[in-house]
Amino acid sequence: MAKKTLDRGVLITLEGIEGCGKTTHAKLLCEYLKSRSYDYIHTREPGGTKVGEKVRGILLDSDGIQISDLTELYLFEAARAQIVSEVIRPNLNKKRIIVCDRFSDATFSYQGYGGKVPLKIITALDNIAAGGIKPDLTILLDIDTLTGLKRARPKGFDRMEKKSVTYHKRVRRGYIELARINPERIKIVKVMDKISDTQDIIRQEVEHVIQRHIRPR
Repeated sequence: MAKKTLDRGVLITLEGIEGCGKTTHAKLLCEYLKSRSYDYIHTREPGGTKVGEKVRGILLDSDGIQISDLTELYLFEAARAQIVSEVIRPNLNKKRIIVCDRFSDATFSYQGYGGKVPLKIITALDNIAAGGIKPDLTILLDIDTLTGLKRARPKGFDRMEKKSVTYHKRVRRGYIELARINPERIKIVKVMDKISDTQDIIRQEVEHVIQRHIRPR
């Protein structure tokens, strides 16, 4: 079956607190896009490039190293600048669908609302790093903070997961506030007991956006 053609590239991001299942749902979404013959790529933040994966290792696996919230911000934005330049912008130019596990909203939620770095500083840095690119659709997978942490932590704590419950509650509130400010772009999807039920809603939201950009044959 021939690939379906879009009139422009589409950036879809998945966001949420620890344990919300976004990585699982990103993979399931990509399986769906493949079944529908869409031209897509799957990437993640931080990561997605050789530079980004090195930065990811510093941010998530640096046991015994103290990294301030401001330093975190600079590292995340550096990784973002690289993935935008190397992966996201080129594939948008090729009119592909990009599924990205986290993007700018994560920085506002984690380093901003969670870490209390002033949002105006994040806005200034992110405008430079992202180069004006914003997602066409952001799926915010929402789950109770304690439930999410319980789901995430048995898999092994990374550096971000080890932060306090109070911190993670601020992150969740930050995500909800961003969704309130950007209701057209950020769609809150409540995490349900059955993965398939949650995924069905995600696919509906994604199709709604993609259909706007299908090129008539």
